[in-house]
Amino acid sequence: MNNDTINSVIDILIKTYPDANCELEHKNPFELLIATVLSAQTTDKKVNEVTKVLFKEYSTPKDFLNLTREELEEKIKKIGLYRNKSKNILSLCKELEEKFQGEVPNDFDALTSLPGVGRKTANVVLANAFKVPTIAVDTHVFRVSNRIGLVDASNALKTEEQLQKVIPKELWILMHHVLIFHGRRCCIARKPKCEECTIKKYCKYYNEEIEPS
Repeated sequence: MNNDTINSVIDILIKTYPDANCELEHKNPFELLIATVLSAQTTDKKVNEVTKVLFKEYSTPKDFLNLTREELEEKIKKIGLYRNKSKNILSLCKELEEKFQGEVPNDFDALTSLPGVGRKTANVVLANAFKVPTIAVDTHVFRVSNRIGLVDASNALKTEEQLQKVIPKELWILMHHVLIFHGRRCCIARKPKCEECTIKKYCKYYNEEIEPS
């Protein structure tokens, strides 16, 4: 895509999803961190169902450290990979207490030093809790940005790096949400709804696979 096309795609998508935002329900950085860890390979809707109950009783690292691993597993077992997530959550809560005075750090390296916190999770927390410009690349962002031709990348890190070059920095956070909304509502994995798509005339996939010239 050339710069004019990229700018058109960005503009149209932002107008298509004016309500694009973080769909993980949270009231503070810690709740967002826990919700994001829980969200791996699970829908935000399912995470919100669990955290709605969980955060009423447990809203700080100290609260969580009063739970045994088995007790936490029981509370989040509706979520996939709940055993591993329980282990990571308790470990990261311990580190938050021991190294960060119980506060979630607003630093990428510090966040990724926590158990169970990878690049995507750190970027989600930085963007949504601290308004630090980042582009978190999840499965939707990776699929959509490569499918439409916004980037041409083989993995999440390369996708992130390329997106940072073609999207204005002041739009990084918003476009993360916009690309996710587009991926969930239109550019879905197996059968994208190309006929409904507002950017199909610019889309690499549509022009090469659906309506080749």
